Amino acid sequence: MPRRLPFLLALLAVAASAQVPTPEGFLGYALGERFTPHHRVVDYVEAVAEASPLVTLTPYGETVEGRPLLVAVVAESPEAAESTRRSQIGATRGEGVPEKAVVWLSYNVHGDEAVSTEAALRTLYRLTQPESRALLGDVVVILDPCLNPDGRERYVHGYRQRYGAEPNADPDAREHEQPWPGGRFNHYLFDLNRDWAWGTQPETRARLALYRQWMPAVHVDFHEQGVESPYYFAPAAEPFHPRITPWQRELQTRIGRANAEVFDREGWLYFTREVFDLFYPAYGDTWPSFNGAVGMTYEQGGSGRAGLAIRTAEGDTLTLADRIDHHVATGIETVRTVARDAAEVRRQFAAGFEAAPEGAPTYVAQGDPARLDALADLLDLQGIAYGWARGDQSVRGVRYGGGLGAPTEAERVAVESGALVVSTDQPAGRLAAVLFEPNPALADSVTYDATAWALPYVYGVEGVAAEAAVATGGPAPPEPALPTGRPYAYVAGWSAPGDARLLARLLREGVGVRVVPEPFEANGQTFGRGTLVVTRAGNSRLGDRFDEVVRRAAAETGRPLAALASGFAEAGPDLGSNQVGFVRRPKVAVLADSPVSPTALGEVWHWLDAVVAYPATLLTAEEVSASDLDGVEVLVMPDGGYGAWLTTDRADVLRQWVRAGGRLVAMERGATALAGLDGFGLDTRDAPDADSTAEARLRRYAERDRQSASGDVPGAVYRVALDNSHPLAFGYPDWTYVLKRRVAPSDFFEPGDGWNVGVVRSGAPAAGFAGAEAQGRLEDSLVFGVEEIGSGSVVYLLDSPLFRGFWADGQLLFANAVFGMEAF
Repeated sequence: MPRRLPFLLALLAVAASAQVPTPEGFLGYALGERFTPHHRVVDYVEAVAEASPLVTLTPYGETVEGRPLLVAVVAESPEAAESTRRSQIGATRGEGVPEKAVVWLSYNVHGDEAVSTEAALRTLYRLTQPESRALLGDVVVILDPCLNPDGRERYVHGYRQRYGAEPNADPDAREHEQPWPGGRFNHYLFDLNRDWAWGTQPETRARLALYRQWMPAVHVDFHEQGVESPYYFAPAAEPFHPRITPWQRELQTRIGRANAEVFDREGWLYFTREVFDLFYPAYGDTWPSFNGAVGMTYEQGGSGRAGLAIRTAEGDTLTLADRIDHHVATGIETVRTVARDAAEVRRQFAAGFEAAPEGAPTYVAQGDPARLDALADLLDLQGIAYGWARGDQSVRGVRYGGGLGAPTEAERVAVESGALVVSTDQPAGRLAAVLFEPNPALADSVTYDATAWALPYVYGVEGVAAEAAVATGGPAPPEPALPTGRPYAYVAGWSAPGDARLLARLLREGVGVRVVPEPFEANGQTFGRGTLVVTRAGNSRLGDRFDEVVRRAAAETGRPLAALASGFAEAGPDLGSNQVGFVRRPKVAVLADSPVSPTALGEVWHWLDAVVAYPATLLTAEEVSASDLDGVEVLVMPDGGYGAWLTTDRADVLRQWVRAGGRLVAMERGATALAGLDGFGLDTRDAPDADSTAEARLRRYAERDRQSASGDVPGAVYRVALDNSHPLAFGYPDWTYVLKRRVAPSDFFEPGDGWNVGVVRSGAPAAGFAGAEAQGRLEDSLVFGVEEIGSGSVVYLLDSPLFRGFWADGQLLFANAVFGMEAF
C-alpha cells in the first residue's frame, strides 16, 4: 500500500464526518429540550446514513401501528460490516474467530423510558466522528434507536400535551403523571422486554430475525428506572443463571469498571450488582447472553415520570439533558472497552460455541402432534434446530411435564416415534438448554422474575432430559389433509391452541358448530371430549358454499379436518344426540382502561384480536353500565386493581347481568375482587395466625427480603388437577400447568359450591421457587372454577392461562371460557 494512502483515507474520513449533521442542527433544537417524535428520529438516522460512509441503514420490520423498525450499522465500510457479519455467524458454527467484535446497542424497548432514543441519536453522531474512527478498526456497532416506536410515540405525544410553555419540575405537576396505560407497552400493551424468548409480538419477531443474522458479542439494553435512583450498569445482581459463563461475568465487570471510571470523573452517582439479575431468559440482557453475547442492562434514573425535568427528593433537578449525557457516556465507553479488548472478545465469543453446553442433555418433547407443531414454530423463530424421533426408542433420562408434579429421578423412558428431539450440540445449544431444562438451579430466592419456564410445561407435553443422543430422521408431522366430496359432517379436534383459531374462524363465517361432550367413535376413528362437529344439517343458510367455507377455514388456519359419511357413532353419542351442544357465536366484551392492568388487557386483547381473530368490544371500565352490557354475552374482566372500582352498584350490575344469562370471565385480581361479595360464591382461604414466637419477632432487618419470600411465589410452575368432564376443561387430559406469580395472602381460594374445575393438589411446585408458607397454603387451592348464577355463570381464572401471551397450554382453556358450551 502506498505510504500516502492511509493519510488520504484519514482525510476523507474527516471530511465525511464534517458533513454528518448534528442532532441539534438537523432537528432545530438541542437534545434534551424536548422529546423527539419517532418520525423525526427516523429522518435523522436516514440523514446520517446518507451523509456518512460509515453508516448503513437496515430496515427490519414494522410495528402494529405502521411505524418503521430499523438499525444503523456503523463500521469502517459497508464491505467491512458485511464481512464481519459473515465471520461472526461463522464463529457460531465453529468456523474460526470473527474479524471484528460486534456490539449491539438497543434503545427504548419501554416506550416511556424515552431518554434512550434521545441518547441514541447523539451516540450515533459521536460514532461517526474522528474520535471514534479508531474504534471501528476493531468493532462494528449496530444501533437500534427505538425498539418500541408505538409505545414511545404514545408517551411523547401525551407528555407534550401535558406541559405548557416550560416544563414544571414539581413532582406533583400533572405532566409527571401518565394517563392509563402509559407509554411503556407496545400497541397490544405487551412488555417487549419480557418477550425476547417468546416472540409473541411483531416487533420482537422482526428483531430476532435480524439479530440472528449478526449474533453480536456484546448487547446493551438501555432503560430507565425510578426518579430517585441514580444510574445502574453491570455487573448484574445474583442470581446468575448457571449457564452464564465466567467469561461473560468477567467482561461485564471490565465494562462496569470502565463505566465507573467515567462516572467517577464526572462525579455522577451509580450502582452495580443490585436488583437486576440474569436469570429469566426473556430479557434484553439474558436472552442475548444465552445466545453467546455479553448481555447487559443499563438503567438511568428518571423513566416516564421524569419528563423534561423533575425535582428529586434530595432537592436536585434531574433533567432530560442529564439523563442523555449518562446514557451516551456508557454507550460510548462500552464500545471503547470492547475495542480495547477486541481480540479477546472475539476469541472468547468463538470459544463459547466450540462445544455443547456442559452437562446439557438431549431434550425430547412428546405428546399431542398439534402441540408439538406449535412448539416447533417457536424453535424455528429462535433458530433452534430439532428433529423427529426415528421409531420408538428407550433412553435413560428425567421425565417432566406430561402431568407429573416434580421431575422424576433418572430412569428408563420410552421415546415415541415422531417425538420432537433437540440436541444441545448446536449453535443455539445453550439457549435450547435454558428453555428446556426442567428446573433451573436458583442460587438466590430473591429474584426479579419467574423462576421456571420449561417449554414442555408451556406447551402441555411430556419432556424428557435424556442422558444420551436420541436417533432422529423420522418424518415431520404431515401437513393437514382436507377431505373431499360431500360428507355428512366435518369433525375437528379440540386439543391444541390452534384449534381455537379454527373455531373462531367458523363462527365469524356464520357456520354452525356443535361440540361433543363425551369421547366417541365413528368411522373407525376415536374422537376426544370437546371435539367440534360441523354438520350439513343446521347450516343450510350457507347453501352450496358450505363445503368451500368449512374447508377454506381449515386450510387458512392450518387445522386438520376429518369427514364423516354418517352421524351414527359406534360408541358414544351420535352426532344428532341431545347431548351434543351448540356453540353460539357470542358477543364478547372486555373491560379496559383504569383500573385494568395494561398487560393483562394486552394478553386478552392480543389473543382475541391477533391470535384467533375474533371480534371483541373493549369497554371503558369507569363508564361501564347496565346499558353497555345489553347484548353482551361474554364479559372478560382481566387482572387489575378493582378494589375502589367495584362499588355496590357495579357489583349489582354485574350480578344482575350474569343472572340474566351473561358469562363473566373474571381473571386473577378480577376474580379475587368478587370474593366475599353478595351473590358470588368465591371464598378466600383464611390466612394462618401470625407466628408470635420470640424467634419470629427477633428476625434480622437485613434478611427481610429473604424472609418475605417464604410467603411468595415469584413465578413457579404448578400442576393443576382438572375435571376434564367440565366444558371449561374440554380438550385437556386431567391436568394442565399454570405459572403462579407473587401470590398475596388474600389470593388463596377454597374450592366452593360451584364447579371446581382446576385445583392445585400439592403445594410444592413442579418447577421453580415457592416459599414454604406459600406452599402450605396453596395445597388443595382453587385455580379454575365455574359458578352458575341464575341463567348465567361466572368463570374464575385465578391464574392467567394467557401468561405474557406465550403460555400456549392455557389458550384452549381460555377459549373454552370465552366461547362456552350449552352446559355452562
